[in-house]
Amino acid sequence: MSTDPSTPPATGGTGLGHRSVTMTRLEKGVYEVTNTRGGTLRVGGGGDTDDFTPVELFLTAMAACSATDVDFITSRIAEPTSFDVDAEGEKARDDDGNHMEDLEITFRVRFPEGADGDRARQRLPKAIAQSGDRLCTVSRTVQRGAPVSYREA
Repeated sequence: MSTDPSTPPATGGTGLGHRSVTMTRLEKGVYEVTNTRGGTLRVGGGGDTDDFTPVELFLTAMAACSATDVDFITSRIAEPTSFDVDAEGEKARDDDGNHMEDLEITFRVRFPEGADGDRARQRLPKAIAQSGDRLCTVSRTVQRGAPVSYREA
């Protein structure tokens, strides 16, 4: 975490503000990521372990971000009986380098029978659209594009 007073304080949850993680090498191609709240996650860069690869984490981040949006919107109306989200895409390479194409987030959400379930089912498409159009920070950043700077400290 930065100690520079001009850097905004780290925040968590859904509020605005600075976000950061720290990654430490455990062994060749295997890293532990730690967030500012102390949570940890192992990442395997080569895909030869059960750990998530960076591309899988990228897909996970988009799915989790949108799932959180949709869940918070719809579960106010009715608690889902099932809630599954798939994130997928194609890893490609062209003259500009590696990238992901054909990204798709698919929701399979079911609600109980009854008036509240009916209202939640009616609200679901709008909640998904709102997540993709303006709420999900992760996929919105991908859609808009954001410069990424790399530096040595």
